[in-house]
Amino acid sequence: MGSAETGKKLDVITIGRSSVDLYGQQIGSRLEDIASFAKSVGGCPANIAIGTARLGLRSALLSRVGDEQMGRFIREQMLREGVAVDGVITDAERLSALVILSVENDKSFPLIFYRENCADMALNADDVDPDFIRSARAVVVTGTHFSKPNTDAAQRKAIRLIKEADGKVVFDIDYRPNLWGLAGHGAGDSRYIASDAVSSHLKTVLADCDLIVGTEEEVLIASGEADLLAALKTIRALSANATIVLKRGPMGCIVYEGAISDNLEDGIVGKGFPIEVFNVLGAGDAFMSGFLRGWLGGESLATAATWANACGAFAVSRLLCSPEIPTFEELQFFLEHGSPQHALRKDEAINHVHWATTRRHDIPSMMAFAIDHRVQLEELSRKFNVDIGKVQAFKELAVKAAAKVADGRSGYGMLLDEKFGREAMFEFARHKFDWLGRPVELPGSRPLRFEFSQDIGSQLAEWPVDHCIKCLCFYHPDDPAELKAEQQAKLRTLFEAARKVGRELLIEIIAGKHGALDDNTIPRALEELYALGIKPDWWKLEPQASSAAWKNIEAVIEKNDPWCRGVVLLGLEAPQDELEAAFAATANAPVVKGFAVGRTIFMDAAEQWLAGRISDETAIADMADRFEKLTRAWLASRKQQAA
Repeated sequence: MGSAETGKKLDVITIGRSSVDLYGQQIGSRLEDIASFAKSVGGCPANIAIGTARLGLRSALLSRVGDEQMGRFIREQMLREGVAVDGVITDAERLSALVILSVENDKSFPLIFYRENCADMALNADDVDPDFIRSARAVVVTGTHFSKPNTDAAQRKAIRLIKEADGKVVFDIDYRPNLWGLAGHGAGDSRYIASDAVSSHLKTVLADCDLIVGTEEEVLIASGEADLLAALKTIRALSANATIVLKRGPMGCIVYEGAISDNLEDGIVGKGFPIEVFNVLGAGDAFMSGFLRGWLGGESLATAATWANACGAFAVSRLLCSPEIPTFEELQFFLEHGSPQHALRKDEAINHVHWATTRRHDIPSMMAFAIDHRVQLEELSRKFNVDIGKVQAFKELAVKAAAKVADGRSGYGMLLDEKFGREAMFEFARHKFDWLGRPVELPGSRPLRFEFSQDIGSQLAEWPVDHCIKCLCFYHPDDPAELKAEQQAKLRTLFEAARKVGRELLIEIIAGKHGALDDNTIPRALEELYALGIKPDWWKLEPQASSAAWKNIEAVIEKNDPWCRGVVLLGLEAPQDELEAAFAATANAPVVKGFAVGRTIFMDAAEQWLAGRISDETAIADMADRFEKLTRAWLASRKQQAA
């Protein structure tokens, strides 16, 4: 049963830690030797909030973050993931927590908690809004936030409020000894230190719980027992009606209802998924996300356990925590198809579903001003005998023109190049756009070559995460076999690099300059590239001669990659009226999501401005007018208005 059926706004609120995780990217290395880190949201409750949102629950986080860049990153990432942030309080006096760690081997994961007087540990009872808690079907309380009086009081208030509202209390034992002051700073990976004081404290929580989840070590600390069976029986005695879930790592889990028998195996066991362990950190949070999706979704406990085990398998097979938790679509894909890989991170089909269903934001339509041109503007600079720096300055004017048209609305983007567009990219960042694409091809190259270096991956690592790779390839399915093989290999290399560094990819295919175009030319070209496992986020294609061609293109994309963002039309310097006709011709082709047009918009202004005949303001106005006309024509062809 979902939140809609119960009249509740939220399914679950998670309470407690919210931090930034910095994961060492050199696997098999001591933390002392790590050279670079991957950043993500961390902390058990924050991870579970993201995980449950990805799996289709309406989740929220109750925590504190600092009034600084890391705190804003946590809040922004929560919003991108669909997590409600009504309960995320900005603390002006404290910094957001950090966790720094490495994967030394499959059993050793050194980590350091930077949590001295951190923001999330300042959570207190006054931060717990009764209406907010009552808006949910369940709250998740976590072990670490019972370790301090103020955070303990906050969680107990939330427990009382949710019970008064007939909601559920979920307890993730989440035991970290050094966060209870039982281990030194260098022992962040310590999983268990017995403590009568901790056990006595946690035992007072159990009676109020409807669901209790923990590893074998966590069950021991929550009960104060030294034997696992005795621990389960003690927890049952203190929480007569709670569902107890025992996490057993690669052995999956056992779910206990009712009395605990003398046989540990006498419980509900979900389907297990034996996979390679890459990094165990975050596996419990993924597990809890999967279990809650089943438990709160009205599934059987066996199904909830299976989903939990599968989600945990994803997490241990990948590097990070919250970014690795599957979406519901990905989970169902895995349950239906399985994987031939023992290491799930090596399964291309699953990885593609994960990538496509966790993109940073939706872009349902795209109207892009393309001024990534290099050769054409270099030629103009020579024609008018002006310094190449004028080309760079002109591109800044183009950004201002595009921003004038976009005016902060959604659905607008640009194509800018690194060679002459560096300052223009800085100007672009000052405005609100949905999208920026950057070319990597050497202009005019056939066979395809990259512009600055053939080692493309090392270049992409320096790009902002939301910049999209654009690559133009002059590719015709009737090209000579040797040429096609070389082009295909280059595009496959680029695709692999894009996925490795986590950047979106647009592949532009122009076939008409090197052969005839019919209704099957572009569909054949796309089919050949899909057969190589190349699945770009976007295709950029030339206008087609018939609606049949677009239907064929759409069928190829749908068959090979239903998660593709879609197609944008290129302009090829066509006049305005021809482009408007091309827009209208795709009105019944849903796969076509927009356009990326350049010379039609900027070429006249570029000639006039570089020749010194018009001012900056006139150039901006001219380009803005042309871009505006194209956007109006596009929207009219879709019977839409700019949002």
